[in-house]
Amino acid sequence: MYKFYYNEVLDESPKEAREQERTALERSIALLQDAEKTGPQSREAVEAIYFVRKLWGIFIEDLAKPENGLPPQLRADLVSVGLWVMRETEEIRQGRSSNFNALIDVSRTISEGLK
Repeated sequence: MYKFYYNEVLDESPKEAREQERTALERSIALLQDAEKTGPQSREAVEAIYFVRKLWGIFIEDLAKPENGLPPQLRADLVSVGLWVMRETEEIRQGRSSNFNALIDVSRTISEGLK
């Protein structure tokens, strides 16, 4: 649903592209907040982790493409954030962490940067 190449979306509308990314991040925040309330072993946590990992997988794949229109340093920084998100979600999935708050904060910061 949220899979796209950054340049293709930019051709349509830069504002629309940012809004789609922000909407996806807002959805991930809502899922993570639900998971935080119900705990790391809940159905909500499984759903949140699945969504967040899928979303960041799409972001990372797109950011790694040479045709991505963002500046190289920003792309590299966002890939690093994405890899951190993947590690954190895996820690929660494995039961070694229950820190949804850090994921929420990072997602919120990036989402607000897209406004």
